Amino acid sequence: PRSHPRTCPSAPAAPPGPPSPAPSAAPATAAALGAVLASAPEPLRDDKVPKMLRRALAQLSLSSMKSADLCIGRPALLTSAEGRQEVCTAWPTAGFPGGKIGLAETTQKNLKVNPGDALTVQPVTGAVIQAEEVDVKLRDKDATVNAEEMSVCLLRNLDGKIILPGNLLAFTYYGRLCNIVVMKVKGTDGAELIAQGSAIPGDSNEPDLERSDLESSALDLSLQLGRMDIGDSPEVASVSTPSKAVDPGSPVTPSDLELPGEGSTEGLPLTGRIGAVSNTDCFYFISSRTKINFIEPRTSAAEDGECQSRVTYDMIGGLGSQLRTIRETVELPLKQPELFKSYGIPPPRGVLLYGPPGTGKTMIAKAIANEVGAHVTVINGPEIISKFYGESESRLRQIFAEASLCRPSIIFIDELDALCPKREGAQNEVEKRVVASLLTLMDGIGSEGSEGQLLVLGATNRPHALDAALRRPGRFDKEIEIGIPNAHDRLDILQKLLKKVPHSLTAEQLAHLADSAHGYVGADLAALCKEAGLYALRRALGKRPGLWDTAVAGSVTIAFNDFLQGMKNVRPSAMREVAIDVPKVSWSDIGGLEDVKLKLKQAVEWPLKHPESFIRMGIQPPKGVLLYGPPGCSKTMIAKALAHESGLNFLAVKGPELMNKYVGESERAVREIFRKARAVSPSILFFDEIDALAVERGNSSGAGNVADRVLAQLLTEMDGIEQLKDVTILAATNRPDMIDKALLRPGRIDRIIYVPLPDAATRREIFRLHFQSMPVSDDVCLAELVERTQKYSGAEITAVCREAALLALQEDIHAKSITGRHFRSALAVVSPRIPDSLIQFYADYQQQSGLHAL
Repeated sequence: PRSHPRTCPSAPAAPPGPPSPAPSAAPATAAALGAVLASAPEPLRDDKVPKMLRRALAQLSLSSMKSADLCIGRPALLTSAEGRQEVCTAWPTAGFPGGKIGLAETTQKNLKVNPGDALTVQPVTGAVIQAEEVDVKLRDKDATVNAEEMSVCLLRNLDGKIILPGNLLAFTYYGRLCNIVVMKVKGTDGAELIAQGSAIPGDSNEPDLERSDLESSALDLSLQLGRMDIGDSPEVASVSTPSKAVDPGSPVTPSDLELPGEGSTEGLPLTGRIGAVSNTDCFYFISSRTKINFIEPRTSAAEDGECQSRVTYDMIGGLGSQLRTIRETVELPLKQPELFKSYGIPPPRGVLLYGPPGTGKTMIAKAIANEVGAHVTVINGPEIISKFYGESESRLRQIFAEASLCRPSIIFIDELDALCPKREGAQNEVEKRVVASLLTLMDGIGSEGSEGQLLVLGATNRPHALDAALRRPGRFDKEIEIGIPNAHDRLDILQKLLKKVPHSLTAEQLAHLADSAHGYVGADLAALCKEAGLYALRRALGKRPGLWDTAVAGSVTIAFNDFLQGMKNVRPSAMREVAIDVPKVSWSDIGGLEDVKLKLKQAVEWPLKHPESFIRMGIQPPKGVLLYGPPGCSKTMIAKALAHESGLNFLAVKGPELMNKYVGESERAVREIFRKARAVSPSILFFDEIDALAVERGNSSGAGNVADRVLAQLLTEMDGIEQLKDVTILAATNRPDMIDKALLRPGRIDRIIYVPLPDAATRREIFRLHFQSMPVSDDVCLAELVERTQKYSGAEITAVCREAALLALQEDIHAKSITGRHFRSALAVVSPRIPDSLIQFYADYQQQSGLHAL
């Protein structure tokens, strides 16, 4: 072996290159100087230093290099106080003050040093040997890059770089700064070095050193160094403190290290704590013949204990039938492909999971990946889309090629509709090319003898937006709907969610929660459990939210009332777009109208509470109820009470709000409102002033007969080819003569209820309800008021009570009660506004149309 070449620090030297082997007969002891990291960056201007080596330089003055016995362009071992190590190339800088050293940002992260931290600098005197194999770990965001291309780029950028296990390496890949972590190094001498968990920089919460192209270019061109006020004379032994404090919140930038001058030892350590590697040990460098092995981030994360808990089939509730179908379709071809071959059945190439958001499609895919044990590649929607021509298709081909090599394997494409929309509606050519590439790749599955060993699993909540060519047999052979769970499925989901949660719910209370959570999907139920847990914590802490101890932690259990409180804040996700604040109006708030209340309960509440009775009688519950009558007779208030008392999801539609000036938009709005009602069923769909929406055909005067088309859409949605299940239509109007007769037939509107003016008993009940919240004096005669309010509607009776209260306040703003005199004056002001002709109109309408109050 040749002796370690030494270049005089004052003599010119060639730019640093790959280190040559160093002899073991080098001096056993070498100078070691302490160092302190400082701030105040200063740009480096040295055109002799190659660009690719600037991130691995240790910038020093000539006097500091002499003190540390460092040679120009030779490796130097840096050791932090915590024992973290990095090998850099020593390089002098003209005019650089003595006692300073400049390090790149990546080096600082490897050493985990900040301004003011102590370091030890030593020359590398051990043998420097070529690395045969190096295992590196990519970040998750770089996991989709081409491993072969990145390996070539890595070798080109880091040729000659001495590496240690656990080091973070930074290099530019197609204009982007990439970071990798060295996990294991194997030398040509057969020795192996493996990184310890604590030595991996990427394990901390520090930000990745990723910058824009302009910033990374600026970093390449200029290694920023800091200066500190220090004496010009070499005899000055003292070093001054930086005048400006370093902001810990500022972004990490390359800074400088302060080295004591020759003979300066006061206040600084002469030797630092040396880690597992000594400067006399063997070191390994990357060469063009080094093999780079890329480790998947998920594997490394699992080894470090950072992976999330494994999702298994047992953790999924409410999807028993779907899971059985999926296991038959997915597991058998992957685990026992010979069964399909022996019967001559082609195994499926793709399975499509579709359904509303939050029903568990992605969770099923994770469970399949964990249970089957196959190699899984995940594509999250449009993450492979690139702005460069042809790169998106290239990434897709690369993913399929890697999956084919690692079979049995599964390719899971989440949000498939974003990657493969319909080609006729594609916004650009990239989407069309990606769809065509995926079709070709799926047709090619099994052509290389891997039939049944590669399966594509897709998930979407918009199956109608997918390209039709994808959904034919031979590509996505099986389509499985992951729908909204029913009461039994919701109970199963709640039991799985609460398996490891301390709670005091009985089986009956859990069943009640499942029954009342209409339209909730799995994600909504998980959010409900979380919200109930927060209520339980608030209840346990009480008025001391800042106090917490182990005794409180062990005593917190979720109660049934916590879930009831949580349900007020957590609504079904499908209802968030159309959610309305349902007023807390109960049946007791509506005076009289007992027959109307009973008929509405028969149509809405009975089918939910007594479904077996309808099955026993062999009948279907009423689909629709129409309330009609004079204005102010509590038709809308009855709908509010029904929404509150039934506990069902309530969607309110105001007649004209669905109308749109654009052709087809009004019909689309009708379809959309019915789709949402089906999604959150059982539900009530309330049409107020339906006469504006369902006007009789032939009477519309608008251009294009928009009203006729809206009516036709409404009729088909209520009773068309697609059955309307678990959705009750409730409509209100005071002009039944304008509604088309086709809407009023049984099967669409089964119950037509006339809401008349209140009779004497109803008026008495209305007054009694108002008097409960009004300070009424003893001289008020309820019977007199009932007698004098004949032909008054419910709204007009409310107006009489309000007017009487205002008259009392008009006399005395501090009045304590309302007297009979005030009510008599109010009756003189508020008179009945519904003429006898309108009442006669409703009676004649019943006789002429054959519609009677049922």
